[in-house]
Amino acid sequence: MSQQLEMFTLPNPCRGLCQTNSRGYCKGCYRSREERFGWQTFNDAEKHTILRLCTLRRRAAHRPHATPHEEVIHQGELF
Repeated sequence: MSQQLEMFTLPNPCRGLCQTNSRGYCKGCYRSREERFGWQTFNDAEKHTILRLCTLRRRAAHRPHATPHEEVIHQGELF
C-alpha cells in the first residue's frame, strides 16, 4: 500500500476540554491517554487512524441509548 505524502501536518485535535469520560477517552477530542500523550511522535498514517477512531467514538457517544425501560408503549382506546 503506497502512502500519499501530506502537504500539511495534521493538526492536533485537542479542543481544550481535557477531562476523561467513563471509558477513558477525552471528553473534548475522544482520544485515549496514549493517543493524547503520543500525538507528536505518531506518523501521519497513525494520526489519520486516530482521527477516524475519534470520529467513531464521538458519534457513539452522541447516539441515543434506548433501553427497554425507556420504550413508550401506546395503548389503544378502551371505550
